[in-house]
Amino acid sequence: MKNSNILGFIFCMLIAITILPGQLNSQDLKGNPSIDEKVKKFLFDHSGQWHDMNIPIADGKLLYDLIIKGNYKSALEIGTSTGHSGIYIAWALSKTGGKLITIDIDEARYKTALDNFKQAGLSDYIDARLSDAHVLVKELKGPFDFVFSDADKDWYKNYFIDVDPKLKDADKDWYKNYFIDVDPKLKVGGCFTSHNVSDRNMGGRGGSQGAYLDYLKNLKNYETTVNNSGGGMAISYKKTDR
Repeated sequence: MKNSNILGFIFCMLIAITILPGQLNSQDLKGNPSIDEKVKKFLFDHSGQWHDMNIPIADGKLLYDLIIKGNYKSALEIGTSTGHSGIYIAWALSKTGGKLITIDIDEARYKTALDNFKQAGLSDYIDARLSDAHVLVKELKGPFDFVFSDADKDWYKNYFIDVDPKLKDADKDWYKNYFIDVDPKLKVGGCFTSHNVSDRNMGGRGGSQGAYLDYLKNLKNYETTVNNSGGGMAISYKKTDR
């Protein structure tokens, strides 16, 4: 076997091992092989370069798998950063026939994400918005069947209200939060995922994320589990409206 063939074989194997989500199979690839190859090459070329609050590869694979498994089509991402998570989400949506709305407040990150989405060949599956998610999430009509929340963590479920119930009456927008704003817009059977939530270390009972995880697990109309393979992910399936 010639050296060029050997190098080509090694390149393909590295992509399969490090990039492909665990449940990706030949059936998935029937959607659009040209997009698959472009996304895989982009992710391979940029592996190890995702900083600036982006998720690890393990969490990207998890998001992809959840969307494929649930056949979700209307996705919302709160916190684009420079687009690593959005690429995995939109890649899955390119197979289910869906589209992603993703929000970030930082203009530099937003512009970088737009460029990354274009290079990955996924721009047609993404509606990227430069906006304050505290405001825009409340305004979006939905409905959504998949949500990935990865912005300011104290906004998941406001910790200060839990500490001091008197603050519930305060007239401040920041006492709202993403989950409560999105819940009425999430379809039954839909999935709400929250990044940087773990049940390791004191059972996930530390600070606002711990209070938030307790809140999710006590909701009777949701079933919540935690995946600790990456940065920690709470996965909440909506069983009924109430």
